[in-house]
Amino acid sequence: MWRKLKILLEMIKFEHTIFALPFAYTGAFLAAEGVPPLKKCLLILGAMVGARTAAMTFNRIVDLPFDAENPRTRTRPLVTGAVKLKEAWLFFIVSVLLFFLCAWALNPLSFKLAPVALFVILAYSYTKRFTALCHLFLGLAIGLSPLAGWIAVKPSFEKTPLFLCLGVLFWVAGFDILYACLDEEFDRRRGLHSIPARYGRKKAFLISALFHTLAFLLFAAVGKMAGLGLIYYLGLLITLGLFVAQRVVISPHDLSRLDLSFFTFNGAISVVLFLATALALFFK
Repeated sequence: MWRKLKILLEMIKFEHTIFALPFAYTGAFLAAEGVPPLKKCLLILGAMVGARTAAMTFNRIVDLPFDAENPRTRTRPLVTGAVKLKEAWLFFIVSVLLFFLCAWALNPLSFKLAPVALFVILAYSYTKRFTALCHLFLGLAIGLSPLAGWIAVKPSFEKTPLFLCLGVLFWVAGFDILYACLDEEFDRRRGLHSIPARYGRKKAFLISALFHTLAFLLFAAVGKMAGLGLIYYLGLLITLGLFVAQRVVISPHDLSRLDLSFFTFNGAISVVLFLATALALFFK
């Protein structure tokens, strides 16, 4: 059983939860203007794990025909048979139930909006079939995390979490464009859509840089709207350095260190901004 669970977690790249979870807590800390109650924090954790697990499992299921053809993804557990299709569907259903249960326990607005959030994060899996803007849709799916964290603590819509949501949207879309460069030729051959497949790597890198610039400006605006101090902007300066480093280690002609750029730097960005926000609120 434990071996199967390990394979399932590997299938959905569970460790990548670090991209969205710190931003969910960033939204929650901003709403609470400090540390939210422990119960809220645990329920947010459960909801985020459930939502992301459901989204990734669903993505692996619906993309199975493409994954079986793509040399980069042929070793994924659903392709090799290490995970059976019925096991993946069961994993998906349990994850959805966990998400709805935690949303219900948080507050009525979180529960009412849960179906909308689930629709967005599941619909992303189909966007690559018809639009090169799929990267922005993925950004929206993950960008909902800080808004969800805010609503979990403070059931209302305000500018601060919406700007943070937009910042995450462009941040995710920017690095997803870079990652999509790996499948540029395969996507063209199979009629799938992406920025690199449509415009080529050089233009894709420029569009990604534009998106990351927008993300940085939106993150700066969040600091001003929330009245965060010097500590937050020091964290933002580190974030800028990580954005730049991401461009240094890869280029349109050399993607050999893309894993370092994609996983290490982007994971660090989400953690740095969360810690900067939490410390800024503590000292505020």
